[in-house]
Amino acid sequence: MIRLAALVAAVLLALAMSGVRAEVADGDRAAIRTIITGQIEAFRRDDGDAAYAYAAPAIRDFFPTAVIFMDMVRKGYQPVYRPQAFTFGPIVESPFGLKQKVYLTGPDGRGYVAEYTMQRQPDGTWKINGCVILKDDSPSI
Repeated sequence: MIRLAALVAAVLLALAMSGVRAEVADGDRAAIRTIITGQIEAFRRDDGDAAYAYAAPAIRDFFPTAVIFMDMVRKGYQPVYRPQAFTFGPIVESPFGLKQKVYLTGPDGRGYVAEYTMQRQPDGTWKINGCVILKDDSPSI
């Protein structure tokens, strides 16, 4: 029985770490997409205050002003700062919370996948708690 419990725990941990699709309420899914879209639109307008408002407290602690935050985004996150196009992929579960995948065409015309880690706030709203950008070498349509 102990072996079975250990096996079940190992399988559950492996699934959590591999990024399985999360069951997300439609309202949360819509809110997460609205938050990400709002931040990308703020980036496109160079509206640092609006873009910064979508960041979770830990991000705001690490980048204490909108000016510093926008400087970091301009230097290291061009695909989300100036995307030619973007579309939403699945939301997956991770050890760090929900991750929303966003498929982008960057300003260079190349494909990227942005993985946004989302964090629910005490008031029930969502904020962006991180973003990792990966090159997407798969063929585009």
